[in-house]
Amino acid sequence: MPPTKHGLGRGLGALIPPGVPAALAPGVREVEVARISPNPRQPRHRMDQDALRDLANSIKEHGLIQPLIVTPAPDSTDLAPRYQLIAGERRWTAAKLAGLERVPVIVRGATPQEMLELALVENIQRADLNPLEEATAYRELVDEFGLTQEQVASKVGKDRTTVANALRLLKLPEQVRAALADETISEGHARAILTVADEKQQRALLRTVIENHYSVRQTEETARRMNEEPKIKVQHATVAKGSARIEREMPAATRALEDEFRKALSTRVEVTRSKQGGKIVISFYS
Repeated sequence: MPPTKHGLGRGLGALIPPGVPAALAPGVREVEVARISPNPRQPRHRMDQDALRDLANSIKEHGLIQPLIVTPAPDSTDLAPRYQLIAGERRWTAAKLAGLERVPVIVRGATPQEMLELALVENIQRADLNPLEEATAYRELVDEFGLTQEQVASKVGKDRTTVANALRLLKLPEQVRAALADETISEGHARAILTVADEKQQRALLRTVIENHYSVRQTEETARRMNEEPKIKVQHATVAKGSARIEREMPAATRALEDEFRKALSTRVEVTRSKQGGKIVISFYS
């Protein structure tokens, strides 16, 4: 009976069983840390520095328990072998911080596509990627390597809908993506903002969410109102000739703010904006 083949979605267990000490794992060798370079297709762009220092302290005391997965670098030679990481960049970085000169590795051949796939799977399984990093890696597999969303999902052990929803995050305006990347807003907030079709309104909703500390549920409700009434026309009194009344257009985000005040104060509230600023009028009755 031929051996059973497993997809990448099962993770790196096919390369080295979890929990097996590096010295006992088959095919492990030690190489100089300086001969290893980062994976150029590493999807993760940020590391928690406190967690990295903790890992470095652990490695300093106990050594590197699990070997890194590497592949020969393009400039590698028999006399001067060099390697690129496939998986284990966080452990490699911590090992350097710990002062290790040599680290255990497993060497295997890998195409650029496999390097991205394996790094992506490792990070997903360890929850090391933020939503945008994950989405960007999916996009690279689709655009650069010609995979369908179904194929990407199969590679990383996800369903197609999850991959499709992740890719949609890349359509958000830069300001929203930046807020998601630095965790000013959550993925739930970003998905709610994404339901608003107009980019200008998306940016307006982002400001409202941040300024008012909206929950995901409040963001979803505000987005729903913005879609139902993209621009709500209201009558606004002016001090022009004869105090004539003119129509102005109120952004839905402002209307949502009025609603919040109205609910909190149980009275009529009007928020008006102008180029110079704005005002809030609160009605009360004797």
